[in-house]
Amino acid sequence: MGSTQRFIRQLFAGTLWLFVLSHFSHHVITALIVPLLPYIRNDFALDYTQSGFVISAFSLSYGIGQLPAGWLADRMGSRNLISISIVGVALAGLMVGLSHTYILMVLCLIAMGIAGGGYHPSAPPLISASVAPENRGFALGCHVIGGSASFFLSPLIGAAIATAFGWRGAFIGLAMPSILFGIIFYKVLGKLDPSMGQARSTKDPGAKSALPKSFYRRVIPFIVLTTCTSAIMTSIFSFVPLYMVDQFKIAEKTAAAMMAIIYSTGLWAAPLGGHLSDKVGRVPMMLSICILSGPAIFLLNIIPYGHGFGFGALLLVIGVIVMIRMPVSEAFLVSEVPDRYRSTILGIYFFSAIEVGGVLTPVMGSLIDHYGFYMSFSLAGASLVLVTLISGFFLLRNGNRAF
Repeated sequence: MGSTQRFIRQLFAGTLWLFVLSHFSHHVITALIVPLLPYIRNDFALDYTQSGFVISAFSLSYGIGQLPAGWLADRMGSRNLISISIVGVALAGLMVGLSHTYILMVLCLIAMGIAGGGYHPSAPPLISASVAPENRGFALGCHVIGGSASFFLSPLIGAAIATAFGWRGAFIGLAMPSILFGIIFYKVLGKLDPSMGQARSTKDPGAKSALPKSFYRRVIPFIVLTTCTSAIMTSIFSFVPLYMVDQFKIAEKTAAAMMAIIYSTGLWAAPLGGHLSDKVGRVPMMLSICILSGPAIFLLNIIPYGHGFGFGALLLVIGVIVMIRMPVSEAFLVSEVPDRYRSTILGIYFFSAIEVGGVLTPVMGSLIDHYGFYMSFSLAGASLVLVTLISGFFLLRNGNRAF
């Protein structure tokens, strides 16, 4: 207990608190897209497929932005890219709020995705470098708190603003403070630790390290598993607000607010999951949550809204799966990949997860248009179980190290 208390004091005495706030600021605008989709759908009279493209406009460009951002972070410094990402997302969100045509809004969402690509490949290596390897999962789980808090609060705040001023007002209102924080982050991080996030020198001995053989035997199967889980889960809960509105006939405001249940789990499940992965290992933790994801998605078809606390509890379980996956995945990759390549590999990882999710979202919308929610959710759940079993075979065959 004493060592845990000392570690927590060290976290708040260092720079992690600043990264938690930066994660919140980075996602506070992007977190509005899904919960406000019913408002956007009604405003532009969209079908499910077109609604899926609203999500994909951001997610596909967001994924593409990860690749060059990861490469650049290893060469020009993470601090610059994180600041540019926060400010860029906020500026694009402001333009989304000012757009009055479907095409213009989609273009602004594409710009938001490209601008946002610099954050996630840059932040985990800096956080991991500031703590001992045995505490990486917990530290990265604490970092998830910031993003989870934005996804938890943005649906509530956004729904309230949208009710009073329309969905455009929600984007405009939350963009302004995010722009300001991006500037503050750059200056404060430079004062707290001037060396943090600077470009790596090519003379650094760590810059000459090569990818280990375990990269091909362990990292690739792991990336396949976490990418597929992330993509399928994203394509599903992108339609959860519309599912509740159309199937359960609840108000748009209520559907938007219900999404906060999923993201509230990041406030506690992400640090807990990261901590458990430090103790029992990344691979066992990942396989455990991924095998649960398939049945959880299928149960969306079974448990009706308003049946006690059943549907809300199911959303909570889905949120736990989503939030635990993130710090476990990042801690695994940071631990398996040499320092020189960490942001680059993280960029590839985030690119893969986001791009596949962006492609699957309109596909899921098309499936729902043609076959309904039941068949679409059932197919997604079965696919996740199959991917977990196949990936788990390769991961366990190649050994099960804690890190």
